[in-house]
Amino acid sequence: MKDLTPDRASLDPIEIASRDEISSVQLGRLQWSLRHAYENVPFYRQSFDAAGLHPDDLKTLCDLAKFPFTVKTDLRANYPFGMFAVPRDQIARIHASSGTTGQPTVVGYTQNDLENWGAVVARSLRAAGLRPGDLLHNAYGYGLFTGGLGIHLGADALGLTTVPISGGMTPRQVRLIEDFQPTGITVTPSYALSILDEYAAQGLDPRASSLQVGIFGAEPWTNAMRNEIEQAFDMHAVDIYGLSEVMGPGVANECVETKDGLHIWEDHFYPEVIDPETGELVAEGEQGELVFTSLTKEAFPIIRYRTRDLTRLLPGTARSMRRMEKVTGRSDDMIILRGVNVFPTQIEEALMATSGLAPHFQIELTRPARMDQMRILCEAADASMGAADRERSASALAAAIKQTVGISVSIEVGDVGAVERSAGKAIRIRDHRNKS
Repeated sequence: MKDLTPDRASLDPIEIASRDEISSVQLGRLQWSLRHAYENVPFYRQSFDAAGLHPDDLKTLCDLAKFPFTVKTDLRANYPFGMFAVPRDQIARIHASSGTTGQPTVVGYTQNDLENWGAVVARSLRAAGLRPGDLLHNAYGYGLFTGGLGIHLGADALGLTTVPISGGMTPRQVRLIEDFQPTGITVTPSYALSILDEYAAQGLDPRASSLQVGIFGAEPWTNAMRNEIEQAFDMHAVDIYGLSEVMGPGVANECVETKDGLHIWEDHFYPEVIDPETGELVAEGEQGELVFTSLTKEAFPIIRYRTRDLTRLLPGTARSMRRMEKVTGRSDDMIILRGVNVFPTQIEEALMATSGLAPHFQIELTRPARMDQMRILCEAADASMGAADRERSASALAAAIKQTVGISVSIEVGDVGAVERSAGKAIRIRDHRNKS
């Protein structure tokens, strides 16, 4: 793989500033953000008042922990525009969640917000190894989802040439990668595997493609999947993090020269990690639930938003700003099976280490009697794989899950293509327990 380490002179000065400088910027912006939210969003005024707090009570960064959390149900309760802090005619862009599990969460951006968003995404793309003039194949979905248009903003800000292909139509994805010769691709990791399958279907070698870096996000993925993608395409694979409630993609990104966790752009987003059960801050370096407060957002300030993503905060390395470890899962995606906490990423790790199996899977949960059962549907790596080999791989995977996670599961190894594919976020869990 080509060395894509960015020229240090190309970095924003704040990326390599001292911790004291970063903290000073954060404190001033945090005081502004709390005041802006309190004065312009009725929800925050009521929330702060109920807690007996005022923005002026924030004297140091540590004081933020006194303020109440914001959760997704708060956003849904104020649908559609109740959380906006500027008049509707100052809103330049609106995005929203799919709303498949309830009322959509709606977020807005002023023109200045869009410029800041473009700047942090540009910083992320540069950290991943892209340079002005590079061609980017953007396969994140366009529309209300923040992925496609958010990446596009940053690509424009960095000076890339963008192919806005969005998701889906996988054969065309491969054809345009081969014809247009992009340097980078932005896509969900699960859909990258679908593109890899299409390369095989067309008899093409992905390692011979022009791709030098893939920037993957929107769903948890493991280092085992990173290795799989890097080896398959002979390119770097780095992680990008964001969520619409905080901004969209570009809240944090891995640096291609280290790939040791995602540097959070702390001049725009203030991170905390809490115990998901108690809500108390955990010690630096301990795992917990990630919480974000926006520092510069005008249209949609967000104060102590509980992301439900599980990670830990670590010191900076390639940049001065702190890193977050790759997200291992979400507290609301955790499966409790017969008293054991299970995350889909644990299943993925075991699957990727088992020979004879493709990296596609789905978890099915049932309750045929009084006991919860888990079945893993996965695929043979090769269409010619016989029944005996499939059984051996299934047994090996079940044994690995038993050893590493501590639960007994059943494994079904289907034909190539048996697991449902998605052009966006993968659907990992099918929970039928309430229907059993």
